[in-house]
Amino acid sequence: MPRILPVRRPVVLVLSALLLATAAPVWADAALDAAIAAIEPKVVAWRRDIHQHPELGNREFRTSALVAEHLKGLGFDVKTGVAHTGVVGTLVGGRPGPVIALRADMDALPVTERVDLPYASKVRSTYNGQEVGVMHACGHDAHVAILMGVAEVLASRRDSIPGTIKLFFQPAEEGPPAGEEGGAELMVREGVMQNPKVEAVFGLHVNSVLQTGRIAYRPGGTMASAESFRIVIKGKQAHGAYPWSSVDPIVTATQVVMGLQTIVSRNVELTEGAAVVSVGRISGGVRSNIIPEQVELEGTLRALNDETRTLLRERVRAVTTQIAGAMGATAEVTVPDGVAYPVTFNDPELTARMLPSLQRAAGAENVVLRPAVTGAEDFSFFAQEAPGLFVFLGGRDPAMPEALAPGHHTPEFQIDDRGLDLGVRVMAQLALDYLGGANDGNGAAGGAP
Repeated sequence: MPRILPVRRPVVLVLSALLLATAAPVWADAALDAAIAAIEPKVVAWRRDIHQHPELGNREFRTSALVAEHLKGLGFDVKTGVAHTGVVGTLVGGRPGPVIALRADMDALPVTERVDLPYASKVRSTYNGQEVGVMHACGHDAHVAILMGVAEVLASRRDSIPGTIKLFFQPAEEGPPAGEEGGAELMVREGVMQNPKVEAVFGLHVNSVLQTGRIAYRPGGTMASAESFRIVIKGKQAHGAYPWSSVDPIVTATQVVMGLQTIVSRNVELTEGAAVVSVGRISGGVRSNIIPEQVELEGTLRALNDETRTLLRERVRAVTTQIAGAMGATAEVTVPDGVAYPVTFNDPELTARMLPSLQRAAGAENVVLRPAVTGAEDFSFFAQEAPGLFVFLGGRDPAMPEALAPGHHTPEFQIDDRGLDLGVRVMAQLALDYLGGANDGNGAAGGAP
């Protein structure tokens, strides 16, 4: 039974009142709703402006300048030029507490837009030596606009925030240009997760198939690792009329391709997670009557846990070299070849802790558990440094049948702007609830801090 304090102890009563005031939510849900509603038109306008002016990885000059100016105006400590064009904004709250990070990616894709919108992209640029159309075909424009909105919401309650919030506006999530470094990996190497050290990191991604108003999540491996491999098979050249004089690298390559397909079906424990081995390019030979000296293959490996990722690497090397040896050829295997993304792993403890926050933001009925996907995200590099949670924001107009929803990385990609306010709400709710201990039994249990 709780102790009942007698009336004759006013000092204790005053102290108790002060403690209750400290522990109570300093941001009621209604106030958060009002703040987000007030800035929603600006978030939509930012997104459309960025959509109309897309920029490729490591070339996000206009976008980063827009972000930096906005954060400086809100009183953030701003660092620019991070990993080429990235921006880091730091907001120190009025009370001591943990350090967290929120991330948005800024880059567009070499895709020519085919959506009839007044703010459709007409931008063209150069990508890997080719002139290409440029489009926000994956929703990164929405991510930037959402986090700019979150920045404004958080800055308006700076004095009541217990802790520090870092905002990462990241370039080159889709990969840097050939010959350059970039993305989350480079940001981590440049120290963004340190000084002060980040305790937890959060991110979201719009999804063109998930209905507007919904949030999807998954604990553990939620997006796959992704890395390319390159194989060079060397044989012996000969006239096509005398194949017995050759060591045929083309025949060897076909055997290798078929052998690689058995890795997933015969070596991977698929009950523990999916895996993908795909060959996307084969190149060899100059004319029909010459058996060439060598053939090149390129492909991709994807896994949902680190053990499978290691297995895929080992088996690609073993299968390739052993088949080549059996055919009298040699094989050089490079894996990873270029950019490699780890598994995007949602820390199970952090996910469970923050699930009530997602439910408060969207309504419990609108928060759904999703299957893992074999697409990849370099948010994974941040989540290797601190517990991470990466969720998906619905972007499909409910009036559009799910089967007709345009895919990511396609010229027809589009999202419903009416879901942007929920994105702001989710990211703000996660930040405020984590900092205030709303779900850990040490703080306000009923809402944001």
